[in-house]
Amino acid sequence: MKIHTPTMTKHKFVQIDGQQIFYREAGSKDFPTILLLHGFPTSSHMYRNLMRDLSRKFHTIAPDYPGYGNSSMLSVDEFEYTFDNMASIVDKFLEALDITKFSLYMMDYGAPIGYRLFSKHPERVQAFIVQNGNAYEEGLGEFWTDIKAWWKDKSEENEKKLHYLVSEEATKWQYINGTRNPELISPDTWTIDQTNLDRKGNAAIQLAMLYDYRKNLLLYPEWQEKFRKYNPPTLVVWGKNDHIFPVSGAYPYKRDLKDIETHILDTGHFALEEDGNIIAEKIFNFFETRPDLI
Repeated sequence: MKIHTPTMTKHKFVQIDGQQIFYREAGSKDFPTILLLHGFPTSSHMYRNLMRDLSRKFHTIAPDYPGYGNSSMLSVDEFEYTFDNMASIVDKFLEALDITKFSLYMMDYGAPIGYRLFSKHPERVQAFIVQNGNAYEEGLGEFWTDIKAWWKDKSEENEKKLHYLVSEEATKWQYINGTRNPELISPDTWTIDQTNLDRKGNAAIQLAMLYDYRKNLLLYPEWQEKFRKYNPPTLVVWGKNDHIFPVSGAYPYKRDLKDIETHILDTGHFALEEDGNIIAEKIFNFFETRPDLI
């Protein structure tokens, strides 16, 4: 695989269903495309460094979902914040950009959005890159206890137990917890995310998405069946110290996917912040050993 000079990342907007969708784009369109789907509580900002690294050999695009980052933020009364609707927006986003073949990089919320795209258009997806993104019951541990209680009983009391998730303390914890060296994590990460979370009405958006997450579990068997049927080449890179999506969620992929590499990293939830260089190297090596993907 010939490695080219990195390119600068472009910052763009496109209109989808009346909403402004912000996205980052880097690398030549002549290169294979990787669609990078972000998690909570962040945005395409989490991919800022990886996109520059990958631009030497890949065309990378990373949208912000509605309600996140620099995309439109309609109220919960104006737009139904669900994973189905997020996937629909991303699907239309890809159509607007005329992208019909791509690999999926999925992290956190990006996984259930990406797997919906894969279920709808399996022929378009060339490969998976899974980074702390879940598709198995084994991957939901202690962190999810209060959330599952709320799913079962959507009472005000149960909801209040989850309000901490949009606090500055919790946002910083997501970045720092499980890292080898917290000094490597820039405060810009959680400061930018928290600024977006603190916007009027955004907490309601995050609660709506978290409540809708329960529907993802019902789709796990369908996704797993499609993994087995289509067997996309898969690279798993997982921060093993993640308390939200623990490493127990990384291993079950091997049950359903035959062409799979798994690399467990000694870091936390936002693995790119500490091990971005390692992950970029793993991606280059993964594609280099599968020339049909490039």
